[in-house]
Amino acid sequence: MKTLNTIIFILYLGLFEVASAQQTGKIKGMVTVKGTPVEHAQILIASTNMGTVTTSQGKFTINKIPFGSYRIVASYMGYAEVTKEFTLSENQSEINLDFKMTEQTMQLDDIVVTGTKTYKRQTDSPVIVNIINSKTIDNVQACNLSEGLKFQPGLRVETDCQTCNYTQLRMNGLAGGYSQILINGRPIFSPLTGLYGMDQLPANMIDRIEVVRGGGSSLYGSSAIGGTVNVITKIPKDNSFELNYTYQNIEAKTSDNIISANATVVSENRNSGISLFLNRRERGLYDQNDDNFSEIPMLKTTAIGTNMFFIPNDNEKLELNISYIDEYRFGGEMVPEKPAFLAKQSEERTHNVWMASADYQINLNNDNTSIITYLAWQNTDRKHYTGIMPDEGTVDYDAFLENPPYGNSDVKTYNVGAQVNHRLNDFFNTKNVLTLGTEYVYDDVLDEIPAYTYLIDQTTKDYGLFLQSDWEITPELNLLSGVRMDKHNLLENIVLSPRASLLYKYKENTQVRFSYGTGFRAPQAFDADLHIAFAGGGISRVSLSPDLKQKNSQSLSTSINFDKPMENWIAGFTLEGFYNRLNDAFYLQPIGQDQYGELFEKQNGDGATVKGITMELRVNYDRKIQLEGGFTIQTSEFDTPVEYIDGLAGIKEFTRTPNDYGYGIVTYSPNEKFNATLNYVYTGTMKVPHFAGAPNQTVDEIITSADFSEVSTKIAYTVPLQTMGTAIELYGGIKNIFNAYQDDFDIGKNRDSNYLYGPGQPRTYFMGLKLKSK
Repeated sequence: MKTLNTIIFILYLGLFEVASAQQTGKIKGMVTVKGTPVEHAQILIASTNMGTVTTSQGKFTINKIPFGSYRIVASYMGYAEVTKEFTLSENQSEINLDFKMTEQTMQLDDIVVTGTKTYKRQTDSPVIVNIINSKTIDNVQACNLSEGLKFQPGLRVETDCQTCNYTQLRMNGLAGGYSQILINGRPIFSPLTGLYGMDQLPANMIDRIEVVRGGGSSLYGSSAIGGTVNVITKIPKDNSFELNYTYQNIEAKTSDNIISANATVVSENRNSGISLFLNRRERGLYDQNDDNFSEIPMLKTTAIGTNMFFIPNDNEKLELNISYIDEYRFGGEMVPEKPAFLAKQSEERTHNVWMASADYQINLNNDNTSIITYLAWQNTDRKHYTGIMPDEGTVDYDAFLENPPYGNSDVKTYNVGAQVNHRLNDFFNTKNVLTLGTEYVYDDVLDEIPAYTYLIDQTTKDYGLFLQSDWEITPELNLLSGVRMDKHNLLENIVLSPRASLLYKYKENTQVRFSYGTGFRAPQAFDADLHIAFAGGGISRVSLSPDLKQKNSQSLSTSINFDKPMENWIAGFTLEGFYNRLNDAFYLQPIGQDQYGELFEKQNGDGATVKGITMELRVNYDRKIQLEGGFTIQTSEFDTPVEYIDGLAGIKEFTRTPNDYGYGIVTYSPNEKFNATLNYVYTGTMKVPHFAGAPNQTVDEIITSADFSEVSTKIAYTVPLQTMGTAIELYGGIKNIFNAYQDDFDIGKNRDSNYLYGPGQPRTYFMGLKLKSK
């Protein structure tokens, strides 16, 4: 009898499971735009916690849907939402629905990844993520990354050397070493790359740039104090090509020629694709004050690379990218036909840069779980010369010719990591995405000039572990919280970097955000520390204090974001207040001179505070007229005065940091053929150290610079070639129309090369021709 009861019980369980299985069904389908599958389109079943995003092939599947009638919504950036209804029952437990999306009048928000390391809509991200897309980069005629980054609120790109023109990015007033630059989400932008890398990455390599201002160390490790810039390279989307030639003329004194090409091929079944880019640039020397010493160096740059993907199964994806950059840069006395060491003063650089990464992602558990593993690498080999020729007949002249100051740099960066994302669709009747990850960053810097007994030999290793919760408490309230643990080889203790952000959606078109984050910067050499400047007939170098310790930061921000869509209009604004407290802030202390020139030591100060307000404005009428702009007002001060020049009284203000700066872009596109853009960049006054030595500068001083207003324009017209399925675009314009360029440069070989504070280039005329697929 007992055996019979057992058999009946087992049969009952089996029947119960069959019955239960029949109470749920699934829906699947594909999302396309003009016949092309769409990746990362969002699929949501209304009034439930069930949803997913489309794969690289545009496909989606949602399982275990209880029988019943539902409304399902497909949405994708820049396209009108599509809503459909369906019913699951015993008679129809599996339904296939395809969505064909059409362009909407306005675009409200994009899909972003940098704020949370997971794909989110901008308006759903608890962290503000700003985007510079390839269209904006093209409209402002940016030739490289540094020129494109000017058009974002809170960001300022400055050129810091009159001889070699190295650039650095300031975010919310903090210098370049405080910001983390990522390539496809990976921290392989080495200290040396920070000097010239923003100039070396060509515009046609970039798909978009995502910017997160404020402390982001809980996700990205050391150096993300000021913020994070994620450069996302062009990925294969459809079959297309583009061939482009641009000619630029700088104040009728020198020419700049750029040839670029892009091509993309995607397989018919969308499971593989490859994109290629090529960029070649040749620019001559430019001398602003006719002293035969350049203010803009000669450039000869070649960049080539590829980005590939392969989808072996619907739930797997492999991405590979590799690029190579070869650059020759020369500035100083304009005698390029001579070897660099025979110029009275010059800098010569030859860079060979390799970058590569591989990402593998697999989605499991009905796409509720994803596992990502990645490996990234960069290697830079640099040959360089930095020198001032002693006057003929002096004691040092013969010794200089026998042993000119040539140097070598060898920099390697590796990044390997893994990340697991898991979506809980019933987390106390809410949704929560948990992210757990670990990564290892290895950076080895060797930079030496034997003639100057100058050597930086530094190896850093950082082991990171991060945990994040992205909790949708209600449809209106989202809490992002996380912590990162870092063990850095230059620090004795483990560093914990927590971060929390709260997003409140007030009504439909308004988001209010509150964010708190911490960060740290290890006591290591960063970009500007590797730059050797000229001043007073010698060279200045930076060394690290043996007592140097890490710098910590705490940042707070609050913002309100509003966008109002109407039938033909979208108008909106973002108002953000930020506060960043730096403890043991780094600064450069002059410590005297040696036989070669000025010496500076990086030391820890008492602390510093950076605070301010950023305002963004955007208006778009029927996709024909678009206005966007931003303006920042801030203060950046040390707690106690800092001595920038030996013998001069210290000041509290950060140098080379204006208290107000901003940008604006107006674009007019009445049809698909014509496009006109007017852009504006404003830089306020700032404190700038100026060392004596040049004939026109006989005393050391700290000056207050003038403010600058750069106005530029571009007009483009496209002629379709219907029979060939291609189009030709003709374009031209003027950068810095009113020539708001610095006019008080030092002259001669003994100039202070760091006395450079204005726009990156004077008035420049350009024209070009582009052949592209339609």
